[in-house]
Amino acid sequence: MARGNQELSRCADVALLVLISLAEGQKHGYRMIGDIEEFSGTSLEPGTLYGKLMRLAEDGLIEAVQSVERHRPYRITEAGRDALREQLDLLRRIERAGVDRVALKPA
Repeated sequence: MARGNQELSRCADVALLVLISLAEGQKHGYRMIGDIEEFSGTSLEPGTLYGKLMRLAEDGLIEAVQSVERHRPYRITEAGRDALREQLDLLRRIERAGVDRVALKPA
């Protein structure tokens, strides 16, 4: 991967990745890390993920689920689903603009 491509690949928003992972169903942190790496190729450190989980929970976008297991699962809230839909709509608009503009430029 070229250096410029590596820089762009690090632009993934952790909050967006977490919401996408949880849209499929509740998961604990380590399962989220594996899921996110599988669908996005982004490798998250546990500290990065757990810090983001705390902020998303404070914002009401996700919530912890009561569990007797050692690992605490999280789930997306309705507000989190709404925020995810809005963000995905924005990304689609950005993608269309990028594709249109690349197509207009001669190589």
